[in-house]
Amino acid sequence: MDRPDSASIFKLPVLQQWMQLVITHPQGIEGGIQSSTAQEQVPVDLESLESVIPRSRQLTSLQRLQVYGNAYYARLVDCLGEEFPALHYGLGEETFSGFAFAYLQSYPSTSYTLDDLGRNFPTFLEETRPRDPDSGWADFLIDLARLERTYADVFDGPGMEDESPLNIEQLAAIPPSDWERLCLTPAPCLRLLELQYPIHLYATAVKKEEQPSFPTAEKTWLVIFRSEYIVRRRAVDETQFRLLERLISGVTLGAALESTIPDEWFDNGNLQQTLQEWFTFWAKWRFFSGYRLEQS
Repeated sequence: MDRPDSASIFKLPVLQQWMQLVITHPQGIEGGIQSSTAQEQVPVDLESLESVIPRSRQLTSLQRLQVYGNAYYARLVDCLGEEFPALHYGLGEETFSGFAFAYLQSYPSTSYTLDDLGRNFPTFLEETRPRDPDSGWADFLIDLARLERTYADVFDGPGMEDESPLNIEQLAAIPPSDWERLCLTPAPCLRLLELQYPIHLYATAVKKEEQPSFPTAEKTWLVIFRSEYIVRRRAVDETQFRLLERLISGVTLGAALESTIPDEWFDNGNLQQTLQEWFTFWAKWRFFSGYRLEQS
């Protein structure tokens, strides 16, 4: 009678869990086999691996596992390329794959959904950027990653499609004496990005397959929002950006205006018209979902 191999001792769910731990381990197959978590499932070493994963005619047990490990990481790198198409274009296939693989070693996938896969990619690029303060291309790449990750977050997150937004008629009904006490509730899909490059134009050009070149550095303030499930962006001047920033933080309109609007704006008589234009645009695109009046 043949002696059963070691693999038959372990139940299928145990073997499946062990294999997942091994092929997804950030230190590779060998590191995965030797890891404490994998050892708790199946206490096997490299020398006895064949008792769990039989070798084939062409491949050793380790090589067979490496096929799955390579395929796993290749798929994740492809997914990152789909989430960051402009960054992928800017770096090129080989360099992007290198960055993506290094990122996956530092930030292994731990979520059930691929929506979370690239969440820390901008952070990783920031952490590994060159120390040279003049390396403008690093700022450019980080800006690109931040923009594309923000697009993904806004697209996948909650929006205002099924909610009643704050409209211009509601705002107009607020007595002028109460405006200083006005606190606005931002839409859940509203984001602000302060950037070193106009990378929104670069990303759009990549999407249109226009083969854009490296842009010139230019301070850029972007508002990212979603309407009817379409992610949109709008470049604004710094004053409008800072005002939105303060309003989103929860301060009153009076406090926000005082801390962001230049003094000369209060004197030239154009402030009311400018604010009306801004608020009209914000209401049209559902930047805010409601308001309250702070108790005086």
